[in-house]
Amino acid sequence: MDTAESSTATPLLQAPGEDRHGALALVNTEFRRPSGPYDGLGDAESATAWLNDRGLVPPGVPLDARQLDRLLALRRSLRELLDAHLDGASPVPAALSTLNGTLAAAPAVHEIRWEDSGPVAAVCRPAGDPVGAALTALAEDGVELLTGAPSGRLSTCGAPGCTRLFIRNHGARRWCSDRCGNRVRAARHYGDHRSARDRSA
Repeated sequence: MDTAESSTATPLLQAPGEDRHGALALVNTEFRRPSGPYDGLGDAESATAWLNDRGLVPPGVPLDARQLDRLLALRRSLRELLDAHLDGASPVPAALSTLNGTLAAAPAVHEIRWEDSGPVAAVCRPAGDPVGAALTALAEDGVELLTGAPSGRLSTCGAPGCTRLFIRNHGARRWCSDRCGNRVRAARHYGDHRSARDRSA
């Protein structure tokens, strides 16, 4: 039975798009790679650190077990929905239900702020539930990945054994990281070299 590696194993390079899309970064905290499964949110402590690092919750706001379960459920639903989108298939209803429930849990409050330049439309969230607000923000970003401009550029890493998602920043991109691209090129080079050696034998 596979045991997921913790976030302290090997540092991961960000996949293209993770810097702009928290939902993509969330989905990529769990994936398969040649060395086995990886889970960057294996416990409440690592999940809290991940949310802190992305600026989604302020320092000193820890996740409890229930909040961790909600975050992991959102991650699962986003992965199912994004995979269905990439496959041109219909997702399971539970994935949609989880995403929609998260969207409704901490809706944004729209307000007008007056700055030196004049009125500015602003969006804020109730301060009483920072974790709920963070989950809703991630869910909203997931909607953008599914229905907005990035949806047509979303891809699964083409390297064998890797299941990370990324947003293509140019049409020829096939890998989630240079590490995966280098691994594929090295395997191809080894295969070509071996074939040439077998032919000359």
